[in-house]
Amino acid sequence: MAKTTKKTTRARKPAAEKPAAEAKTKTPREELCVFAFRLTEAERDAIHKAAGPAKASKFARSLLVAAATKDEAAVRAIMKEVVSEA
Repeated sequence: MAKTTKKTTRARKPAAEKPAAEAKTKTPREELCVFAFRLTEAERDAIHKAAGPAKASKFARSLLVAAATKDEAAVRAIMKEVVSEA
């Protein structure tokens, strides 16, 4: 006795069309490069704890750039956010 399989198909919903006025225009992304450094697990954990979930890279980048450009107000603002969240 041969085994038969029954195929079922579902009708696709038509894609929702967006009006031309509401279509988002893509903004060009900034040309970025990689800057890496080594740190201990304790340092990494401290950065993740200070930045909060999924924000460590943005936190580190903001703090490093602020320090490099001698933007004391930005460094203080970043530090204040960490103190208020911890």
